[in-house]
Amino acid sequence: MELIDTHTHLYLEEFDPDRDRVIDAALEKGVSCFYLPNIDVTSLPALYRLCESRPDHCFPMMGLHPCSVKPDYKSTLSRIESELGKGDFHAVGEIGIDLYWDKTTRKEQEDAFNVQLDWACELGLPVAIHSRDATEEILGILEARDRNPGGIFHCFTGTGEQAQKAIGLGFLLGIGGVLTFKNSGLAEVVSKLPLEKLVLETDAPYLAPAPFRGKRNEPSYLSLVAEKLSGVKDISLQETARATTANARALFQRN
Repeated sequence: MELIDTHTHLYLEEFDPDRDRVIDAALEKGVSCFYLPNIDVTSLPALYRLCESRPDHCFPMMGLHPCSVKPDYKSTLSRIESELGKGDFHAVGEIGIDLYWDKTTRKEQEDAFNVQLDWACELGLPVAIHSRDATEEILGILEARDRNPGGIFHCFTGTGEQAQKAIGLGFLLGIGGVLTFKNSGLAEVVSKLPLEKLVLETDAPYLAPAPFRGKRNEPSYLSLVAEKLSGVKDISLQETARATTANARALFQRN
């Protein structure tokens, strides 16, 4: 069984004490690839170090996280764009809009989001979209654009209607630990969605699935998400693994 973690922050300091153990544990569980979304300029050194040390398993994205969109965001975007032009990146991300932490930067976040969507279109790369309290806003922006790059709605927790809109716009839905949370309502939504539009993720070190909720998340826990998804879809774990892995590989164009 092979699984792909389409969204994990293994380079963060939370993993400094035991990063190699965490990666090896995930590999033993069948997680073969870790796609690493960038956050901002400060996260670049750690991101690069990890990808250089584990080139067969760790694959970088490049983008500016909406929570890092500050008054000087245009100069930060210039730096991010420069980095994007230098490396072999597999997606533009993590990008999007977050209205949970700070609504005052909404216009700046929207501008940064559109700019990075344009980069992805120009480069032929998918995007990893962060959406918190902003799914309708993001869908509205995407619907208003002349072209979209496709990609993943990371940590999708929206409604069935929002899911169908995202799929209609050419996006996959990233399913993580929230699927295992009681009363999240996500299982009911996911049960009605086509398996070929779903990929798996952890968002480690965040959003650990049950029974580890509230603790540091790890990519090895991706198997718990896969098991839950199998139950929701009433299919075998092997079928879930095959389908979601194929979806991820097709998106990131990896053999």
